[in-house]
Amino acid sequence: MTTAILIDDDANLRAGMRKLLLRYAPEIQIIGEADSVLSGVEAMSQLQPQVLFLDIQLTDGTGFDLLEQLASKNGKITSQVVFITAHEQYAIKAFRFSALDFLLKPVDPDELQKVIEKIKHVLSQSDNYAHIDLLLENIRKKVDNFKRIALSTSDGIHLFEISDIIRCESEDNYTKFYIKNNKPILISKTLKEYEELLMEHGFERIHQSHLINLAYLKSYIKKDGGYVVMTDNSNIPISQRKKERLQELLKSL
Repeated sequence: MTTAILIDDDANLRAGMRKLLLRYAPEIQIIGEADSVLSGVEAMSQLQPQVLFLDIQLTDGTGFDLLEQLASKNGKITSQVVFITAHEQYAIKAFRFSALDFLLKPVDPDELQKVIEKIKHVLSQSDNYAHIDLLLENIRKKVDNFKRIALSTSDGIHLFEISDIIRCESEDNYTKFYIKNNKPILISKTLKEYEELLMEHGFERIHQSHLINLAYLKSYIKKDGGYVVMTDNSNIPISQRKKERLQELLKSL
């Protein structure tokens, strides 16, 4: 069994989550509940669950406040965190950069099952909670232009500077990251998901299978259908419909 705590200021939502977990994830054992930052910190410190289901908006603060207080009190966070939230764009963006799972209200059973499977896998592979520190760092700064990203692999969660990512390549429903001074890393998310996150950081999707960091582009070769040479000496093809866009971008660099 995997132990968990529910923290939400709405008793009906807590009851609803209990029913959903009982039906769709019976291996999750709810060992406690709380309805505020204060009671949540106390419950987490006493019960030390493996998983925390946490609402963002609480009566006496936010879920982020709770994590800050918990880290301050105990030195670090030692539970996997799943946020339950309404559609708050900034928070969701921070979750995605931090490789943290979240569920949108009302909670969809299929999404809940997907998150539970991911959590179980992470718990079996790693006790690394650095991605939660990254989330708190990003929330603290209150900026949209995040500098680091957490990537969840089969052996754990790894943090990288976004500026060190040279390129990303699609492999079916996976994405392979090529990172400066590191071995390639395979992530079980689609390239489209990372395109949405990295576009504002100087990345460009130049082909169905390739997203590149323009800062590492070395040459644009027009022959052989058109391709770019990156600083890692990789040759990346350019799709026909992306050529004009890329040429305009290169003029502005």
